[in-house]
Amino acid sequence: MEHTQLTADVERLTESLGQLPDPVAKPIFVAVSGLPGAGKSYFCSKLAERLPVVVLESDTLRKLLFSPPSYSSEESHRLFRAVHLLIERLLKKGVSLILDATNLSERHREYLYNIADRLGVKLILVRVEAPPQVVRQRLENRRGNSESNSDADWATYQRMRSSVEKIRRRHYVVDTSRDITPVLDKIVKEARHLALTV
Repeated sequence: MEHTQLTADVERLTESLGQLPDPVAKPIFVAVSGLPGAGKSYFCSKLAERLPVVVLESDTLRKLLFSPPSYSSEESHRLFRAVHLLIERLLKKGVSLILDATNLSERHREYLYNIADRLGVKLILVRVEAPPQVVRQRLENRRGNSESNSDADWATYQRMRSSVEKIRRRHYVVDTSRDITPVLDKIVKEARHLALTV
C-alpha cells in the first residue's frame, strides 16, 4: 500500500512541474536551506532566471499532496519521501534542479548528500539567511498574501531557529537583505564550468 501511495505522490508532483528544462550530460543539484522568511524562494527564482533548472519548492509540493496541510511529522515524512524520489528521477534524466526547503538538520540533508553521491551528481549547497528583524517584517508582510505558498509566521520562525544545524559540507552563504548577485554569479560560474568538463 505504502509503495502505491509513494508512486501516486511522485506522479502527482511530477505532473505539477510542467515543461522541464532540456536534459544535460551533467545535471546539477542545488539544495537551498534556511529558515522561513530568509528569502529562499526569492533566491531560487533569481538563480532559476540564470540557469536551466526546475525549482522544487517544498511548500508548493506539500499543498499539492495535502489540502490543507497539517505540517505534522507524518505528513512531512510522506512529502519528502516523494520529493527525494522525484529528485532522483529528474537527475537520472539529466534534469538540473533546485530544492527549495528549510533543510535545517544535517540528518535531513544526509538524504540529499546520499542521492548526489550515489548518482555522481554535483551538489551545490546554499544557506540562505537574513537578519531576524528583516525576517519578521517579511513574514508580517506575507500574511494574507495569496501569492505566498508558505504558511510560516514569526512564531514558526522562532520555534524552528533552535533546530538549525551547521552544514558540514562546503556551501555558499547568502544574506538576502544584501546584494545576492555575487553568490548567484559564483554558482552560475560553477554550474557552467561543470557543463564544460567531460
